[in-house]
Amino acid sequence: MIIRVNARTERIPKYQKPGDVGADLYADLETNESIFVGHSALIPTGVRLELPEGVMAVVHPRSGMALMYGLIAVTGIIDTGYRGEIMVSMLNLGQRVRRISPGDRIAQLVFQPVIYAKFEQVDELTTTERGDGGFGHTGVK
Repeated sequence: MIIRVNARTERIPKYQKPGDVGADLYADLETNESIFVGHSALIPTGVRLELPEGVMAVVHPRSGMALMYGLIAVTGIIDTGYRGEIMVSMLNLGQRVRRISPGDRIAQLVFQPVIYAKFEQVDELTTTERGDGGFGHTGVK
């Protein structure tokens, strides 16, 4: 699959190693951006995509940033028709102010096929063993 990319810099999404599922997105900043504890910032990537019909892109956090620095890229969906710049919402869940520098790898982009649903209003749903058991209904351990 070919994804058409329009970018302000040479930093287009890039897979770091063969077999990687997520292509890295880079911060397209002029200067460093500080994100205070408990706060978020919208970080530009300078990248715009043209996705083929039936494909979506999902922004995912980079696990190393989350583990080492408490910086989480908030998951976001890029629809087929969107042609604007990909912006990444970064949330600081760490214990101190964190800095994003120009060119930092900040998130991953994963491409997925889309299944479109048709919705049918019904009076009742079929029953299952689980029923309406939600969060934690099978226990924590």
